[in-house]
Amino acid sequence: MSHEINGERAYAEPSDDERQNGHRGEAPRAVLYHRRETYAEKLDRNWAEILQELRILQTGLQLIAGFLLTLPFQNRFSSLDEYQRVLYLVMVITASTALSVVLMPLSVHRRLFRRQVKNRLVASGAWAAKAGLGLAALLIVGTASLIFDVVLGRWEGWVVGGCLAVLCSVMFLVVPAIVVRTPEPALLPEPESVRRGPDQPEDGVVIEAGTSPQDD
Repeated sequence: MSHEINGERAYAEPSDDERQNGHRGEAPRAVLYHRRETYAEKLDRNWAEILQELRILQTGLQLIAGFLLTLPFQNRFSSLDEYQRVLYLVMVITASTALSVVLMPLSVHRRLFRRQVKNRLVASGAWAAKAGLGLAALLIVGTASLIFDVVLGRWEGWVVGGCLAVLCSVMFLVVPAIVVRTPEPALLPEPESVRRGPDQPEDGVVIEAGTSPQDD
């Protein structure tokens, strides 16, 4: 029986344990769509998606970093107490580190260009996106806390910083975890042969009928 969703056919995908141990006694998990692509095409797509994530992250980091760098040239900056100055310097270091991490895949790409090891490039880009997102969360919390500390007071700055820390934890950790664990509609598997490219490795990709390669 054929099942289609928005023009895409649904196929069964084995679990990670089944791939590693070769046990296929249980019913495979259904996926909503299936991409017919080679290993190289999958790496190209993953790299393009990572670059888009890094662009979004870099734009936000640049805005906050630019704001922080202009503060010392303001007249009121000299009136900051020791705590506020230390917090400000910590935020400047955090912003500089975050931008360095986000720009790191560019250097890796130049170093690995035409070496046909894009899997390493994708892995480094994924790490940079995760690390940059964590540093961005620290930057959001610290910058807002500093602003409220200067405008309203120490206690207000701590309260706002704590609330934003909880918000960032929910948005960056809890929500993705909930989305991952959200069950998909029950769909019957349909046999399908997966196209294999000449550059596609033997391990890690299933080409048997009724299965599809894992789509990250």
